[in-house]
Amino acid sequence: MITMTASIHLRRLVAVAILGAVASGFTAVSLAGGSTVTRSVTVKYGDLNISDPDGAATLYGRITRAAQAVCRLPEDSFTSELAVLACEHKAIADAVTQVGHPELIAIYNSKNRQPLPMLVAREAR
Repeated sequence: MITMTASIHLRRLVAVAILGAVASGFTAVSLAGGSTVTRSVTVKYGDLNISDPDGAATLYGRITRAAQAVCRLPEDSFTSELAVLACEHKAIADAVTQVGHPELIAIYNSKNRQPLPMLVAREAR
């Protein structure tokens, strides 16, 4: 019986620890999401030929670095690393979608499990 009682107490302890970790994660995401300040960076690419794979790759690198700069918070922040990575992923996806160039979308899709839809341009008649 002592083993069974210890096992029940251990399960409860583990359950409380998991719930505590999940709750603190939601709190961190809520705090990050509740901010009224929207940070952004303009990524210039007028010097690149994004129809060329090398130019598109260079732009993707610039977008990635900009997302990291925007989403990283001060060291004393309570935001979880998972929330920062989610912010970076969303910022990159939004920027690639906004540019909307097939070469850039192809690079994004090759680096991410969740692909963006390829835009199909229709010819004007």
